[in-house]
Amino acid sequence: MANKKKDVYRPKPMTEGKKAVIQGLLDEYDIQSAEDIQDALKDLLSGTIQTMLETEMNEHLGYEKYARDVEPNYRNGTKPKTVRSKYGEFEVDVPQDRNSTFETVVLLSKGEIPSKKVKVEFSLEGMDTDGFKDGATYDEIRDWVQEKYGIHVTNLNIAQIKRKNGIIERENYNKPKSEDSRQTGTTPEKEKAITEALKHFNMI
Repeated sequence: MANKKKDVYRPKPMTEGKKAVIQGLLDEYDIQSAEDIQDALKDLLSGTIQTMLETEMNEHLGYEKYARDVEPNYRNGTKPKTVRSKYGEFEVDVPQDRNSTFETVVLLSKGEIPSKKVKVEFSLEGMDTDGFKDGATYDEIRDWVQEKYGIHVTNLNIAQIKRKNGIIERENYNKPKSEDSRQTGTTPEKEKAITEALKHFNMI
């Protein structure tokens, strides 16, 4: 039986709205690397879930937070819930109501999940990251070169080619321990492979 081919997500066309979102991320989080993107998405995921919870409570009660209503049911504080994502755990405050009739769709807080922890799958796969600088880690570049060309490259090789292409490094990887130590150069074959990786990750 033939292996089922994995579906590849095709990003939707870039719109002005998406460009504005990307620029907003760059401005708000000072994104410089793939790790920065993940940290930003983790923070945004937390904030999005929190906002959705508040919206659900508004719809459940029929009025917004801090507004008074004649109905006997009303907000009754919050309870913390731990959310697990691919980027680590974070807490959200789940709104509570006096009659305990609020069931959040976002976290399936009642009857569906026995644990207080909720797993959220959230992936960068398919996300258009053309607007981000320094879009890959050393591990990602090294793995891409290994898979694409079957060539092993080091952090030093990658750092040398990044500098050659005008990408400023925060520190010198594999820096010599003494003045007599010499850094070996990167072969043309490795240079070409790393350069292609940098292009693949939209870094040059």
